[in-house]
Amino acid sequence: MSDQHPTAVVKSKIDHKSRLPLIWAIPVVTVIIGIWLAWSTLSERGPLITITLETAEGLQANMSHVKHKDVDMGVVESIGLTKDLKRALVTVRMNREAEPLLTDKAQFWVVRPRFFAGAISGLQTLFSGSYIDLLPSSDGGTPTRTFVGLENPPVLQSDIPGRTFLLRANRIGSLNLGSPIMYRDLDVGEILGWDIGKMARDITIHAFVRAPFDQYVHDDSRFWNASGASVQLGPNGLQLQIESLKAVILGGIAFETPDNPQIVAESSPDQPFQLFDSQDAADSSTYKRSLPFVANFTGTVTGLAAGSPVTLRGQKIGEVTGVSLVYDKAADNVLIPVHFTLEPERIAMLDLPTDAGLDARLQGLVRRGLRVKLESSSILTGQKQLAIDIYKDAGPGELGKEGNAYVIPVLGSGSDDIATAATSLVNRLNSIPFESIGKNLDQTLAGANTLVNDKELEQSVTELKATLASAQTLVNNLNHGVTPAMQRLPAIANGLESTVQRTDKLIASLQTGYGGDSGFSRDATRLMMQLTDAARSIRVLADLLSRHPEALIRGRTDQGVQ
Repeated sequence: MSDQHPTAVVKSKIDHKSRLPLIWAIPVVTVIIGIWLAWSTLSERGPLITITLETAEGLQANMSHVKHKDVDMGVVESIGLTKDLKRALVTVRMNREAEPLLTDKAQFWVVRPRFFAGAISGLQTLFSGSYIDLLPSSDGGTPTRTFVGLENPPVLQSDIPGRTFLLRANRIGSLNLGSPIMYRDLDVGEILGWDIGKMARDITIHAFVRAPFDQYVHDDSRFWNASGASVQLGPNGLQLQIESLKAVILGGIAFETPDNPQIVAESSPDQPFQLFDSQDAADSSTYKRSLPFVANFTGTVTGLAAGSPVTLRGQKIGEVTGVSLVYDKAADNVLIPVHFTLEPERIAMLDLPTDAGLDARLQGLVRRGLRVKLESSSILTGQKQLAIDIYKDAGPGELGKEGNAYVIPVLGSGSDDIATAATSLVNRLNSIPFESIGKNLDQTLAGANTLVNDKELEQSVTELKATLASAQTLVNNLNHGVTPAMQRLPAIANGLESTVQRTDKLIASLQTGYGGDSGFSRDATRLMMQLTDAARSIRVLADLLSRHPEALIRGRTDQGVQ
């Protein structure tokens, strides 16, 4: 018996089609990704622009960026020089989203640490490095790819609402970019820049006023230079006035709008205004009428200059416009014509004619005593001013005219003010020969010193002192010697009085015995009278010596020496 096993038949099928290995999928995917990245990069890649700068300090190729509001807008690709080798040429590859901002009104500048417009900016670049800042224009513009960079950043770096006005001035003074504009002591704007006017006759300042303060700028508003500090010495003492600390450092401009019951329309952008030198000049501009005058002085007018006030009883009604020198052939003397203007509108209720009647009106005032004199406005600084008033004791005078200016007579020569009088007093004091007086006084003191130190005088004084001591000793001895006698005088007087009384009794007895008409009686009566007088004299002497014992030597001082 035999075992039977099944037989397995194996058949193979050969596929003649070629297949790509899976390993080749990796480079294919890599290429696809590369193409996509390249397309993405190119699609996001912005235009290439060039910026010319004064210097490329702090910038580095492929590292420095262009930013707007701290958003990356591009990167610096290369840094070189312009063809004339005078400026730096920076090539920047911008992002696609920055393309709408690249117009001819866009501004570029390098951000670096600097002090500008009263503030320190760019301190963050000390650690991150310098970069280029972009400020697009909100007014659109023409697309461009070539730009000129700013040396300093613009004052306004964002879209701040407000309006720009034009201020015309003769000089810029201490104003700077970024100088503040003040309204009622509030910082409401800043200076954006300035332009030179036609033929360089004036300067046009671009003043930006932020909203909502720009609505307070009307056509009758007044602007003035408020730079620095104003120091005035007046009746209220020394006054220091400043608009703000920033205005002291950078200069500043202030403005105000009169409170007019008639509402004036707000000023439109780029409305021109006159920039006055001071607030006082701005206030004076509100007076529409101004009359020219001339006063001819023959004396010194030191301290008087253009801008000096003209006052009426202490209140300003005008100002000096010029001081000059003129030779008068008729008088053979040099005159000092002082030209000044008066603003009659400063005097309320004053109605001066505007036609030919003005000459007659002023002539009448001059004949009544209208005069001009020179006064000191400050003794400390020596500044002068003109004072005009009616002086009744001024004497005769006539009104003159030079062109359209009225000539007012002068009261005094111009040198009779307080400062001149003080100067004259000082000159008189200087004329006193203090040196000669000092020498004579020195000689006198030297002679007195010699006399005092003289040995003969010292010996005489010593001898006089000894003599006085001897006299004092004599008086003391007399006082001690006479005092006991003085003490006994009252007792003697009393004894004499008793004797007189007893004698009177005896006489009475004798009168009874011998009669009142006998010779003995009469002799006895005379004897009694004499004894009474003697007793009285002794009492008086005793009283005198008790009070003044020195009378024994000197005698009575009220009736001469006894």
